[in-house]
Amino acid sequence: MFSKDIGIDLGTVNILIYIKGEGIVLNEPSVIVIDEETKEVVAAGTEASTMLGKTPGKLKAIKPMKDGVIANFEMVEDLLEHFLRKINIGKMNKPRILICCPSNITEVEKNAIKEVAERTGAKKVFVEEEPKVAAIGAGLDIGKAEGNMVVDIGGGTTDIAILSLGNIVTSESIRTAGNTFDQNIIDYIKDKYKLLIGEKTAEKVKMTIGTVRQGKIKEKMRVKGRDLVGGLPKTVLVTSDEIEEALKDSIDKIISTIKQVLEKTPPELSADIIEKGVMLTGGGALLNGLIELLQEELRVPVSRAEDPLSCVAEGTGIMLDKLNYIDK
Repeated sequence: MFSKDIGIDLGTVNILIYIKGEGIVLNEPSVIVIDEETKEVVAAGTEASTMLGKTPGKLKAIKPMKDGVIANFEMVEDLLEHFLRKINIGKMNKPRILICCPSNITEVEKNAIKEVAERTGAKKVFVEEEPKVAAIGAGLDIGKAEGNMVVDIGGGTTDIAILSLGNIVTSESIRTAGNTFDQNIIDYIKDKYKLLIGEKTAEKVKMTIGTVRQGKIKEKMRVKGRDLVGGLPKTVLVTSDEIEEALKDSIDKIISTIKQVLEKTPPELSADIIEKGVMLTGGGALLNGLIELLQEELRVPVSRAEDPLSCVAEGTGIMLDKLNYIDK
């Protein structure tokens, strides 16, 4: 039985697995459904995601990752084991695993991520910070004595980092990201229309008509949910400008944190960033109008990675090629 080197993007919303020499072999939601009576796993990943908010009595859909860290240790282990079996990598294979975590998490949280990977049967586990891996996956050459800035807006966290000579010089990680945006939309529609909608509906609204600039797009969408007054199903018409209003406080918090990181950056690296700009990665990078808004607020060029959703996984793939070097 031969060992394989594996990269894992352990995301709050999705888990991506990269096998050295094969590329990204799995990209599925970080969701698991268990039978509460028998404690057995009923479904995981894509299949489990379709059951969110729709499970009967004894079945429970769980999102075991919260804000980029492990909220349910046992469930993350079950989820990883399920996915590794799915791609034909069992405990007997003893793979070396490179797994990613948000920057600025505690050593306890970092060790929890490492331990859960070890318990899946890994020969050795390497933990790397997401913004560094995302920058590599986005094609930035972080090895030189030059400043690079990456803003990785994931599901649970937004990681902002300045990198030079292969490492993070200064960084911040805030728990305001894609899931926060969904909750902002749920709260806004609940307050304005007295309509209760689910997470999947909110995410669909965000992806379909979401924007961060008033008047940038003039889209409308019919949104279905439960009327909080009468208790019956109800449909309302929501506009892009309303979604911008819903997201405004969260976007302002991300912009404010980016500015804080820039303020802590050594002047020579700041000069590089003025010239090279900011690279956006993660699902949040796809929000309509975000590039233009950041360029206005930060006064530096802003670009988005070619495939922002898979940057971290692709970055693990590039780092797997250097795993022997990292191991030493």
